[in-house]
Amino acid sequence: MDQLANHFHAHVTELNQRVAEIIARENLSGLVIHSGQPHRQFLDDMDYPFKVNPHFKAWLPILDNPHCWLLVNGRDKPQLIFYRPVDFWHKVADLPDDFWAAHVDIKLLTKADKVADLLPKEIADWAYIGEHLDVAEVLGFKARNPDAVMSYLHYHRATKTEYELACMRKSSEIAVRGHVAAKNAFYNGGSEFEIQQQYLMATNQGENEVPYSNIIALNRNASILHYTKLEHQPPLQRRSFLIDAGANFFGYASDITRTYAFEKNIFSELIEAMNKAQLEIVAMMRPGVKYVDLHIATHQKIADILVDFDIASGDPQGLVEQGITSVFFPHGLGHMLGLQVHDMGGFLHDERGTHIAAPDTHPFLRCTRTLAVNQVLTIEPGLYIIDSLLDGLKRDERQSQVNWNTVDQLRPFGGIRIEDNVIVHADRNENMTRDCGLD
Repeated sequence: MDQLANHFHAHVTELNQRVAEIIARENLSGLVIHSGQPHRQFLDDMDYPFKVNPHFKAWLPILDNPHCWLLVNGRDKPQLIFYRPVDFWHKVADLPDDFWAAHVDIKLLTKADKVADLLPKEIADWAYIGEHLDVAEVLGFKARNPDAVMSYLHYHRATKTEYELACMRKSSEIAVRGHVAAKNAFYNGGSEFEIQQQYLMATNQGENEVPYSNIIALNRNASILHYTKLEHQPPLQRRSFLIDAGANFFGYASDITRTYAFEKNIFSELIEAMNKAQLEIVAMMRPGVKYVDLHIATHQKIADILVDFDIASGDPQGLVEQGITSVFFPHGLGHMLGLQVHDMGGFLHDERGTHIAAPDTHPFLRCTRTLAVNQVLTIEPGLYIIDSLLDGLKRDERQSQVNWNTVDQLRPFGGIRIEDNVIVHADRNENMTRDCGLD
């Protein structure tokens, strides 16, 4: 915690500098950042789990307290309007006393609908940043999530401060503990549901605290890219296990995937080949490299693996050009990571919001940026047996290049994905996932 405290002042200084530049450019007095409000479930008297505005938690690690506001103008000490009602139904948030509290001026708000009394009088000169535009309109904000401000913030959010990097290393460390526990649960015969519980216990985080719904997939379920159903009974025959799961620390996410074979066989050898290819792609990361080029290089490596394992035949480059590799590897190589799992700014060419579209042949790619120092990205190649995609190959001349016997042999295992979280430095890459001990 001392390390975080040491970095926090520089973090706030950097965020203030960004605010000062964009509000001067847009002729604004400052930004009012709303933590958010609870969402009521339809026809019920309960709320959905609260998710804080990422622009709010970029400044302060307040993750579970709605109705808070942050006033920043790039010059003065940030002002925190901290919601602390009189309430005997729910736990009231404790008064802030962590290391970050000294870096903000704190005013207490006891009634959410009285926040106007604590906001600037000339509110029309400030921009509202948040989800609840109806609330912002009632309060008198004229600028609500202005495009120029949002593009600027999202573009620069890709460059992490030392405080943010420290948070993300801790987030990776927590997730790796969960991955080790989940791996052991798989080999000890656990069901998907039981493996999930072991993961959550090891990370000491609940389902609403981890950054996304964990993917815990046994056997053929591993071919479902966003599988979250979780079977309570273990399969009759245990073949494979894919886990895509992360953790949160002070609002910063980790996002890690591993795939395991229960026995030594062709699938375990395929995992080893994919792991080797994944590490080779990580080694290619450096400032100035385009993420799209890394994605295309991954398809070339997937093509080589398809040929080596007799899954497909022909020239590897031809397998890429004909879209055959996209059938086995249909998603993007990865994405930016930080305050959100799929962090904002992955398609921005500049701070004014110029969009870099994904290539037409790779529409699901989530990042098209050129890599730069202190960016954090995931690298997650995959190889799956997805029948709905393979059916397309069977309908044209490409079917002759697929060894359907090998496909049938691999189908019960579902698929493979291997994902690491990597920091780009000026002279090296920092693979947080591997550094935390996960092979």
